Amino acid sequence: MAARRVYADNAGTTALSKTALDAMMPYLTESFGNPSAIYSLGREAKKGLEAARAKVAAAIGAKSEEIYFTGSGTEADNWAIRGAAEIKSKKGKHIITSCIEHHAVSHTLGYLEKQGYEVTYLPVDNAGRVLAGDLNNAIRDDTILITIMTANNEIGTIQPIRELGAIAREKGILFHTDAIQAVGHIPIDVAGMNIDMMSIAAHKFRGPKGVGALYIKKGSYIPPLLYGGGQESKRRSSTENVAGAAGMAAALEEAVSNMSANIEKTTAMRERLITELLKIPFSQLTGDPENRLPGTASFVFECVEGEAMILMLDNAGICASSGSACSSASLDPSHVLLAIGLKHEVAHGSVRLSINETTTGEDIDYILETLPPIIDKLRSMSPLWEDKLSGKL
Repeated sequence: MAARRVYADNAGTTALSKTALDAMMPYLTESFGNPSAIYSLGREAKKGLEAARAKVAAAIGAKSEEIYFTGSGTEADNWAIRGAAEIKSKKGKHIITSCIEHHAVSHTLGYLEKQGYEVTYLPVDNAGRVLAGDLNNAIRDDTILITIMTANNEIGTIQPIRELGAIAREKGILFHTDAIQAVGHIPIDVAGMNIDMMSIAAHKFRGPKGVGALYIKKGSYIPPLLYGGGQESKRRSSTENVAGAAGMAAALEEAVSNMSANIEKTTAMRERLITELLKIPFSQLTGDPENRLPGTASFVFECVEGEAMILMLDNAGICASSGSACSSASLDPSHVLLAIGLKHEVAHGSVRLSINETTTGEDIDYILETLPPIIDKLRSMSPLWEDKLSGKL
């Protein structure tokens, strides 16, 4: 058993905060009623659900009636994209996205391609940024949707969403953003950022798993993804997860209230990780060096296998990720790392350390004590390392 445990995979999921748990408990115990019921227990649950909706809306600059609770961020992505494709199909079947989207977006678009839709995958620069000029040039008369993530889950690069959204708005095209990594960590204002639809997942900002939300700008209609009892203003059927919504709202409210302090603390620790780990020979930071999520530090180390690195870190009590946590079972290198221009063999040596406000200076110390010797050990076992040192590679 490792001497200590350090959790550095907060981009994968976060620990539930006490604030969120406390907010959930009444709806798991006393006020457990179905919010669609007209008796008192149902009315109590409904009151809690609407209070949660108002808090989520306030945190992102939206109106309460623009927030629809879902079972996950993935569901929100699917609903936004498939709904827009269906409702706009008479205008056209062309959709624009980036080549570094989460699979919740890219696989949904792959499904639509099989249904006859055409998707343009915009390239990114070597920092993972979508360029406004590329988006502008890709727009056609039959373009019906643009979907670009707010911040990348692997490398942490934050996209110029305000600028990209303005282009979409000027052209009268629906603009959706997967903001699952960003909400609760950087300021979000859906109106000021020209966003028509936005996906959120509670477990990324210390809320519970199994609950998310889709923001849909008032006046923008997309058909339901789920049909049934007509909950969520007849747009998302299923008995609402009231406890989940309450926990999500409490966690988000807390995150937004403490955002400035959290950003300052987390960024300082992230920068220390970056500064020290880039002292390792043949190492490289991935993503935008400045315009990145406060808690995401992602690297590649040449002549090292990412999977072996993660397993050895785990043996030492450190939880980290190699590429996207959602695709960690794949033997293929990350599509994100390939898109920013890394070679296959280099992309295989990736590690993502994602921290948050609960991370301590001692945690950072332990990572910096532990990771460099692991890289040294793995390189000593690699047949490529001597070639790299001699200049043959």
